[in-house]
Amino acid sequence: MKIALEYLTSKDKILAEIIENFGDPIIQKREEGFASMCHIILEQQVSIASAKACYEKISNHFGKVTPISINNATEDELRKCGVSRQKIIYLKHLAKKVIDNQINFESFASKSEDEIRAELIKLKGIGNWSIEVYLMFCLQTPDIIPLGDIAIKNTLKELYNCKTKEEMEVISNSWKPYRTLASFIVWHYYLKKRNRI
Repeated sequence: MKIALEYLTSKDKILAEIIENFGDPIIQKREEGFASMCHIILEQQVSIASAKACYEKISNHFGKVTPISINNATEDELRKCGVSRQKIIYLKHLAKKVIDNQINFESFASKSEDEIRAELIKLKGIGNWSIEVYLMFCLQTPDIIPLGDIAIKNTLKELYNCKTKEEMEVISNSWKPYRTLASFIVWHYYLKKRNRI
């Protein structure tokens, strides 16, 4: 991480100022697999805290978040854990795909980013943001920027005066090949400014 940090802070004075003012970012690592993708689905368009609470309720209720436990769960059980109707559809679809061996999370370690994207994008309720978060947090892919993330978008608008996605892409392209770390720095700033960490 040290080499990547030095590279980014030498190229981008705004990232350097974030590190200087707020310290190094927290690099989160999540386990690979079905449970983490379920957690990511729950995080779609809600706060981190809300998704975490929902995931913990599911985990406590079923003992473990597995394809079998989600597949066998009733809609009512999942609703009582705080899962929306739409996300119940997504979770059950994912569980069925894993049970039917149409998705094998263990195989991702030996696949390219493009191959993983191609497999996951076919799944109901999983778009670019969910795939990028999985690549970053679970597989530690080094060069990902989730430009669909609201915190990333808002921070780039605030700090770099970006008005369009194209402008954001120009800024983020200058962070290659360490866009994942740059994303963590941007998130770190966003959360620190709002006293969330």
